Formats: sequence, C-alpha cells, structure tokens
Amino acid sequence: MKKYRCMICGYIYDPEQGDDTQGIAPGTPFEKLPDDWTCPLCGATKDQFEEIEG
Repeated sequence: MKKYRCMICGYIYDPEQGDDTQGIAPGTPFEKLPDDWTCPLCGATKDQFEEIEG
C-alpha cells in the first residue's frame, strides 16, 4: 500500500499501521480514511498530504 507524507510537518501515514490516535485500523488505505481525518501531529487535512515512494 502507498504511504503519504504530510507536507506541513512531515508525518508519514503508513496504511499498514493505521492511526490508533483516531481509531483507524491497520490495513486502511489513505483513500479510505474519513474525509474529516487530520494529521495526528499537526492537524493538517487530507489534501495536504502527498503520495511518497513506499
């Protein structure tokens, strides 16, 4: 699965790990995150993330 980096703070969303701070289960692709999901470090919205080489 593809990883995504926050362009504001550099946080990497790794779908294999999910985001336990917001109840996102491991194995959840970035595209399936809720529209109101935000970066757990800085609060950036999904449109402020870029796909990176995994």
